[in-house]
Amino acid sequence: MFESLSSKLDLAFKTLRGQGKINDLNVAQTVKEIRRALVDADVNYKIAKDITDKVLAEARGQDVIIAVKPGELLTKIVFDELTKIMGGENVPMVLKGDPAVIMVAGLQGSGKTTFCSKLGAMLKKQGRNVLLVAADIYRPAAIDQLQVLGERIGVEVFAEPDNKDAVSIAQNGIKHAKAQGKKIVIVDTAGRLSVDEAMMNEIAAIKQAVNPQEILFVVDSMTGQDAVNTAKVFNDRLNFDGVVLTKLDGDSRGGAALSIRAVVDKPIKFISTGEKPEALDAFYPDRMAQRILGMGDVISLVERAQQAFDEEETRRINKKIRQNSFDFNDFISQLEQVKKMGSLKDLVGMIPGASKALKDVELDDNSFKPIESIIRSMTPHERANPDVINPSRRKRLASGSGTSLQQVNQLMKQFEQMRVMMRQMSNMQGKLPKIPGMSLGRK
Repeated sequence: MFESLSSKLDLAFKTLRGQGKINDLNVAQTVKEIRRALVDADVNYKIAKDITDKVLAEARGQDVIIAVKPGELLTKIVFDELTKIMGGENVPMVLKGDPAVIMVAGLQGSGKTTFCSKLGAMLKKQGRNVLLVAADIYRPAAIDQLQVLGERIGVEVFAEPDNKDAVSIAQNGIKHAKAQGKKIVIVDTAGRLSVDEAMMNEIAAIKQAVNPQEILFVVDSMTGQDAVNTAKVFNDRLNFDGVVLTKLDGDSRGGAALSIRAVVDKPIKFISTGEKPEALDAFYPDRMAQRILGMGDVISLVERAQQAFDEEETRRINKKIRQNSFDFNDFISQLEQVKKMGSLKDLVGMIPGASKALKDVELDDNSFKPIESIIRSMTPHERANPDVINPSRRKRLASGSGTSLQQVNQLMKQFEQMRVMMRQMSNMQGKLPKIPGMSLGRK
């Protein structure tokens, strides 16, 4: 996310590299480039100016600490200002009440219904008993979409397809939740193609009827300042509690993330980076500032891994590694768990320096497909006994998987290298080597 903004900020910092001191001349030029990068990223001009004015005031005339380069010092100053403008700290949801009610609002196409299911999945993983309520009575197939998503994540969906009163649907959903012992209710309200009075009246009526503990406004981050303006209109009417930024895995320039807190004075609580149920993260301003500046986000990466990897399966794999019996069945099991962590592009962005190093490399989830095709073309005996895969079997695998013999040989070589590494690391608890083979996607 924010590749364009990150690249332009990196270019701006180059002005100071190699210089021994920050002075009025070099810092002014750098700050000018930073402001231009922010405006190009669709950050509100007043906010961009406010950020850079503070950076200039903080940086001007500072002596560079020994072993700290001027560019690094200014990067730290910009990091602090970006963190402040996005709220400074994480603001969690308030989930009180029996049940706690979360109302979700937003324009049509913002990813509102998908977010409801992702939030339901996240809360379910935390051990909470969740009910989704389908109160969008206008968009065709909105109820069906929520039901399909609810079934996929194993969360019940309350719906009344023949009821055309969204307020009563929300009220009946809460009654159902109480009867079934559900502790959290997520109400998916109707979106529109644009803000209109009828929409606002209905959402205000639902709010009054169900008295939600949390009102979350979902915005499409790809719409930039339009998202910020829409959020302001909704907040003036609903006084919502937090913002959800969706589609940050797309061509997002960063304007919404950097502007919305300052405009509506409400925290960003979640960010969504894909379609998968797991592609939802709590928002931390400092972590987002790190990613914008190309520093990565190791903490979020570890949290994703903890959510995606099954503890029992990890123990089983560790045992097989210690016994030197790791095979292709285990390999593909681990591959499936890595895929649950989110899009490959998003994961790379969390590794410090990786986005810059791989900026010219095409990264997508299809990179895993050649590996999976080869493994799924193996017989059960071959998967369990990789050493039996001789040259004639490799030719058969290449033909059966639609890959080249070179790709099959590459996978076998890297698989053996991984087994060697695992044997060497078998005494290091809690650490597993990276899954190699990512280059197989490029012939």
